[in-house]
Amino acid sequence: MSKYERQVLAELSHWETEINKNPSLWDRSAKKLQNRINDLLPEKVHQMITKSIKGMVHGTLIGSEYISKKQPPAPLSLKESDQAADALITAYRRTAAVEGAGTGAAGFLLGLADFPILLGIKMKFLFDTAGVYGYDVKDYRERLYILYIFQLTYSSPFKRKELFEKIANWDRTITDFPTEQLYLQNIDWQSLQQDYRDHIDLVKMLQMVPGFGALVGAFANFRFLDELGKTAKNCFRLRTLNQLKQKGWLNE
Repeated sequence: MSKYERQVLAELSHWETEINKNPSLWDRSAKKLQNRINDLLPEKVHQMITKSIKGMVHGTLIGSEYISKKQPPAPLSLKESDQAADALITAYRRTAAVEGAGTGAAGFLLGLADFPILLGIKMKFLFDTAGVYGYDVKDYRERLYILYIFQLTYSSPFKRKELFEKIANWDRTITDFPTEQLYLQNIDWQSLQQDYRDHIDLVKMLQMVPGFGALVGAFANFRFLDELGKTAKNCFRLRTLNQLKQKGWLNE
């Protein structure tokens, strides 16, 4: 095992500990606050957000918009893949921040438009990141892996352990998958939508305040992509190291 691989294993161990922490008192209080906020939002806003989340995620999983026309490149070393992922995170954070500032500056109406736009940025980032780690997203199982990463990033603290176990044991997880024609039927859309909304609603409401919303939008979108980048990078690192271990290429 190389020095770099040892370093990555140590970082993954720390990350796994953070993922598997039990929900704190703050988490429980935040959930209650989020429920109150949801009750205050007009039904039309609820419907728009729910529709955009389901439409974007569903379209990503079955469409080809984010799939490169080129064949996946030959797998890079883990270090090279990590460096490429870091470059993607930097670029996409910047893109998301600019988009958030633009829609936030315009107030309520364009603030609403930020939801589907930001989702598109996140999905494109995940597809590109899968590519730099050598995974072919033309395979529907790879697109499902991307969905699990998305869910893990924005999931409730009460669900993270379960999602992490599925990602950490991906080879076992995919043995239970249905055929490509049926796999979308097994997705719990309601849970996915609500967890994502609970994660971002409070900040996004502040983004809809004219003027002040520009600053909030830029900062929030930067942070959302930073969170997604960290989770995606670690998920692909963990999977890559597990595969090397299975092949006997990762010697102690």
